[in-house]
Amino acid sequence: MKWSANIEVMYTELPFEQRFAAAKKDGFNYIEFWDWNNKDLDEVNRLLAENELKISGMSGDGPISMCDPEHGAEYLDFIKQSIEAAKKINCPVLIVHSNELLPEPNQYAADTFEQYSDTVKTLAMFRTLSAMAPLAEEAGVTFCLEALNVVTDHLGNFLKYTKDSAEITSMVGSPNIKVLFDAYHMYLNEGKTCETITKYIDQIGYVHVADCPGRGEPGTGAINYRKVFEVLKELDYKETIGFEFYPVKDTETAVSAIKDVIADL
Repeated sequence: MKWSANIEVMYTELPFEQRFAAAKKDGFNYIEFWDWNNKDLDEVNRLLAENELKISGMSGDGPISMCDPEHGAEYLDFIKQSIEAAKKINCPVLIVHSNELLPEPNQYAADTFEQYSDTVKTLAMFRTLSAMAPLAEEAGVTFCLEALNVVTDHLGNFLKYTKDSAEITSMVGSPNIKVLFDAYHMYLNEGKTCETITKYIDQIGYVHVADCPGRGEPGTGAINYRKVFEVLKELDYKETIGFEFYPVKDTETAVSAIKDVIADL
């Protein structure tokens, strides 16, 4: 398993460009962040090389919703830009969602598309993911579809459950279209973390970690992350586990908690 630090939410005590070195010093070989189009990708490349780091993933979608049947072509145009950005910094995974999200602090769905049925939204996503598949395969990148919680963080988001994500990606039938399983989001929406991972492991291409409630580091909430990681190991999961949480106290304390929970794995 590859352990990755999300430097968008970790190491915020430091300027963004200093977070690369801090992550490396703490033992991470991989980092991730969110949007690529507000970053200097040449500078990102330099910082990755300087600190002997690799980027494990970043956001692939932008100001368009995949579940919107009227703007599939526009969504795909942005996806093509994301692929070029990923190639520039050797990013293997682009993370995509059903809905455009509002910026922080609320991050609600920008539009819930109440005029369309769930069937229409699902078919819109299937068509777009199917069109993305050959582009991903040719470029050597993987798109990971992430469901989000609608309890606290992303009200109105269409894609809520692992089952729905996995069924869509399975129907697309491409090794480059997978699911991002965010244990925090899915604990809020559906629970049964280890059971769900086991059931859908063949579709899971990326895992995000934050404890619940609070979205802090492992050990600050109710999720037994030691057991989650043991299950992933037993299932021979070899992809990325990204730590995407907001440190409860500070990053130093949070990293210590991570090291405790992954010791000897």
